[in-house]
Amino acid sequence: MAKTEVYSWRVAADLKATLEDAAREERTSVGELLGRMARQWLRNRAAGTSESQAVQRRIRASSKRFVGSLAGGNPRRAEGARREIRERLAKRRAP
Repeated sequence: MAKTEVYSWRVAADLKATLEDAAREERTSVGELLGRMARQWLRNRAAGTSESQAVQRRIRASSKRFVGSLAGGNPRRAEGARREIRERLAKRRAP
């Protein structure tokens, strides 16, 4: 696709240097790098995802294998937890 439009804005010197370094590492121009970045951002935005949402999805996916991994024989265990904890503490404190 031919580039026919010009867009410019001011950036901090450190950001400009970082963009130039990244473009140099990828052996492309800063304009091409910015174009790819803008397209990716727009695709994510159109899909309703942001970078933080993508990170959250990856975290949830990797943690799914641990969900529900605790097992016990008593499905009503939580109902008696307070009583059981108090009994155990009383046993520890008993002389």
